[in-house]
Amino acid sequence: MSAVSTPPTASSSTAPGSSASSSTTSPSTASAPVRRDAEATKAAILRAARHLLARHAHADITLKAVAERAGVSAPLILKYFGNKDTLFARVMSFEADADALLDAPLDALGRHMVRHVLVSQTRQGADPLLRIVFAPLHGEQGDILRANFRTQVTERLTARLDGPDAGLRAELAVAGLLGLGVMFGIARTAHVRGAALEEIVDRYAPTVQAQLTPGDAG
Repeated sequence: MSAVSTPPTASSSTAPGSSASSSTTSPSTASAPVRRDAEATKAAILRAARHLLARHAHADITLKAVAERAGVSAPLILKYFGNKDTLFARVMSFEADADALLDAPLDALGRHMVRHVLVSQTRQGADPLLRIVFAPLHGEQGDILRANFRTQVTERLTARLDGPDAGLRAELAVAGLLGLGVMFGIARTAHVRGAALEEIVDRYAPTVQAQLTPGDAG
């Protein structure tokens, strides 16, 4: 009978308000920071992979390099993403980058896009669009990167343009941005790197804008 009387005593000692409420609230309050930490870690890993992919060929990037840049361990990357290919499938989307690149009215889009490329280079050390420069010529990863770039960047820009040859003009405008990004961020040429950002925008944006709104050029 004493064994029967013990459980009520144990449950009544758990029942007093303070200990019962702490045991009920602590799992929910403890799980929220864990979830937030996991999401922050995943975001850091994706940022690190994007940064490396904007500067190196996919085949040359190791999980160890991604882990070091993100400040995590390689096994943690495997835990969240499974393997390198799964991680880089996530990284190979240009959708968020295109949102930022195209976030301006059409008549001011040339200036906005040129400035965006330069600011991305100066503040982040790489422009996400430059990932396409390092797309391998052969293999599934290169095919994915090129297909995403076409549908999420150039075709999306094409849809905003009026007049003839919209697809060609969109691709030429983007080609101008990529060339500027390569000269500024990869070749790091003296005169382009040495010029003031707004001076480059003033000189270069009309060339890009001429493809976007050719009737207004001149």
